[in-house]
Amino acid sequence: MDIISEVLAALFAPMTFFYLMIGVLGGIIIGSLPGLTATMALAVMLPFTFSMAPDVALVTLGGIYVGAIFGGCIAAILINTPGTPSSIATAFDGYPMAQKGKAEQALITASIGSGIGGVFGGIALLFLSPLLARVALQFGPSEFFWIAVLGLTLVATLSQGSLLKGALGASFGLLLSTVGISILGGSSRFTFGSSSLQGGLEIIVLLIAFFCIPQVMRMIKGMDSEKEEMSKIKSEKAHIFTVFKSMIMRPILLLRSALIGITVGLIPGAGGNVASLLSYDAAVRFSKQNKLFGKGDERGVAASETANNAEVGGSLVPLLSLGIPGGPPSAVLIGALLIQGIQPGPNLFTSNATLIYTFIGGFIIANILMLIFAIFGSKYIGKIIQIPIYYLVPTIVFLTMIGAFAIRNNFMDIIVLALFGLAAYMMSERGFSPAPIVLGIILGPIAEKGIIQAYLISEGFPGLLSLFFSRPLTVGIMTLCFLSLFSPLITKLVTKRSTNA
Repeated sequence: MDIISEVLAALFAPMTFFYLMIGVLGGIIIGSLPGLTATMALAVMLPFTFSMAPDVALVTLGGIYVGAIFGGCIAAILINTPGTPSSIATAFDGYPMAQKGKAEQALITASIGSGIGGVFGGIALLFLSPLLARVALQFGPSEFFWIAVLGLTLVATLSQGSLLKGALGASFGLLLSTVGISILGGSSRFTFGSSSLQGGLEIIVLLIAFFCIPQVMRMIKGMDSEKEEMSKIKSEKAHIFTVFKSMIMRPILLLRSALIGITVGLIPGAGGNVASLLSYDAAVRFSKQNKLFGKGDERGVAASETANNAEVGGSLVPLLSLGIPGGPPSAVLIGALLIQGIQPGPNLFTSNATLIYTFIGGFIIANILMLIFAIFGSKYIGKIIQIPIYYLVPTIVFLTMIGAFAIRNNFMDIIVLALFGLAAYMMSERGFSPAPIVLGIILGPIAEKGIIQAYLISEGFPGLLSLFFSRPLTVGIMTLCFLSLFSPLITKLVTKRSTNA
């Protein structure tokens, strides 16, 4: 009971609740702008939470995450351009509804679906994370090593569709994670004589470089392209209670979409776009009137938005319980924990229980606030889409530079931001996703620490082999690694055979 009262007191402290509301509203606004993804919003704002108390910082970032995922549907419905990748399926029926003069109905449907899906995801986060963490408390150094490898294989295979590019990206991230002082022996690695690099590459700077700078470059590249006119919200009004009643009459659709979203979220690297597309596909398959989909059916909007918001909660389960990010936005949240001196993983629920349950509680409340803001403010927020790119780009660049410098007051971080941002853009143009690279940076130290500790415990190579390949948990995680690594190849072979048959 003590922990419950502490969590409630932290959540409803005036300053915490204020920042939570600002985070949700800001996330919706940023997410509604095409090109500004949830990951980018979190990466840009992360340095500005460094001076906050840990609970306020995490709750604020959770609000931004929740708001940004929903915000993507506003652009998808109004201009047929998803603000975030997770809203791709929303545009299939949302934009046709807007063309019919039902934009307000589509926005309210998306709002209610997002709120319901987000709350389901929060409940899953509340109950699944401690269960998984209890199992993970039995992990030793060898298990943590294989968990890091599992995270790398999952993201390398799922994030881009190319096993080779994903693996190369993860390897590059691992290499970057070794810059600085060695864990064992204290020798300098890849510092090139620079004292500024002895502390390693600042993870937040790299997050901004890999997730934000390439997107800004693409925005600059597309500045001269014609912008599609925004569909105006016509005079046809949508009554909130009528739409809500229509949604409640479809409990199976909402529950199925939420479960799909949570399940996809539990798979590191899959993402909200996969959840929304799978949910939309299921809605079409199980509907008796599936010919209406794609022509302005509110069920398509509800299925997509319920799933992609439920996926958010699911993606945070492996982050909190195992320290493995469920996707790029979760990777940024790991950065938030690390800069607050908190190591994500199974010990989190014992060493920082109040903080974590405050974050989870704030996450659920953020979805309720998002529902309120979305229902009453979406059509007004939609007008922000018309902000010219030539105002938006300099603002984002300014915020990234200030944020990168403010972390350590080190000018070298600005240079690192520029160099790796340019490299990230060049790599993205050649089909390399930033997700495997960043997760390699995050998971590299975990893998290195695990293998070094295992070596010291085993007191020699033969003992190390026994520790790594004989324990039941390590064998189980190794099996998952191999399944994850080769599942895309197996799927491709099965698909090829079925096509030729």
